[in-house]
Amino acid sequence: MIGLLIIAHAPLADAMLICARHIYGSVPLNCVTLDIPSKAEPADYLEQAKTLHASVDTGAGVLVLTDMFGATPTNIATRLSRPGRTAVLTGINLPMLLRALTYRASVPLEVLVEKASSGATTGVIRASANALQNQRNPPTSPENSNDDANTRLHDQQ
Repeated sequence: MIGLLIIAHAPLADAMLICARHIYGSVPLNCVTLDIPSKAEPADYLEQAKTLHASVDTGAGVLVLTDMFGATPTNIATRLSRPGRTAVLTGINLPMLLRALTYRASVPLEVLVEKASSGATTGVIRASANALQNQRNPPTSPENSNDDANTRLHDQQ
């Protein structure tokens, strides 16, 4: 299973894991966080990041998720990056994290990066009070109902 390390501005990293625990009912295995306080220097947290990285690296690789490109958490994370072993993905949101957690036991690291990245972008939707949230219009005919249900299920993952 690919390990996950979330490095973000405090308290976002811990909050993301709390959200995952809320959804899944327990803390996901091989998933740890590092919250970086404001005005922190990357060098001050690099050793802690390396220790956490090692704690989730079971040999399948590690995906490091950060909040914002160019910021201190990402600057720390990029020092952990190793092609084919550790990937860094910025712009964490809950759909990205849930995709990473869902697929990390069944796909290689590079595919997981694509799945998580796709989850992040497809999870950003303009919502309105007029439309049902996370749903499509009902099927137009009974023979299409299974196809439509499968599409909705796929869209939610």
